[in-house]
Amino acid sequence: MLVRGKRFLITGVADQNSIAWGITESLLREGAEGLAFLYQPRFEKNVRELTTGIEGALLLEADIAAPESLDAAFRTLDNEWQDLHGMVHCIAAAKREELGGSFAQTSRDGFLFAHEISAYSLLDLARRAVPLMEKSGGGSILCVSYLGGQRVVPNYNVMGVAKASLEMAMRYLAAELGQKSIRVNALSPAPVRTISARVISGVSEMFQKMEERSPMRRNVTKGEVGDAALFFLSDLSRAVTGSVLFVDNGYHIMGA
Repeated sequence: MLVRGKRFLITGVADQNSIAWGITESLLREGAEGLAFLYQPRFEKNVRELTTGIEGALLLEADIAAPESLDAAFRTLDNEWQDLHGMVHCIAAAKREELGGSFAQTSRDGFLFAHEISAYSLLDLARRAVPLMEKSGGGSILCVSYLGGQRVVPNYNVMGVAKASLEMAMRYLAAELGQKSIRVNALSPAPVRTISARVISGVSEMFQKMEERSPMRRNVTKGEVGDAALFFLSDLSRAVTGSVLFVDNGYHIMGA
């Protein structure tokens, strides 16, 4: 019962294969008292079906790129809960045409879009979540990155640059929010078979390389990512902030 009595905001659930859903399942198993889900309108049916059996689940529809939409969602959250113990940021997007071919040909619109949705959204959400976390005496903010934010990964292109931005945003937030007893960290899992992964050119080869080259010779499941997230979202990580934890069966230590 690592998170018994605690309430969390989860973003980025699209379907049962989402990393965000793997984290949700781990939080439920370990006694989370309340779970709120911030979701895109196009995934409403999936989110409602998935959360049917979760007692007291709070569903918050919002457009991550629309400030007034986020304001409305957090007003509802504040009215319902009054405080918050943790937030999970599992939001990333890039234009399909930018995830393949020449990185040098990335469009201005594509570059800005990837950064707004994948990196700036962490700041936008944290700014709204911090006052609620202060009411509970502190909390934990967790985002999800990928190795492509630190090393060049074929076809990851602008998303890799956006993930690098996300990781640095995480560190700056950690430095700023530590005095409020709010920790900010990141997970960097291996590719998981999610909706987002499908749009990356050559993703099947990425899964194959993981099985061939990682020390443990296998891919990673969303449940394994969820259990790693528990460390950051529970009091076990009370002295850890500004860190990136790789959950990739050791793939990140290997040379090309």
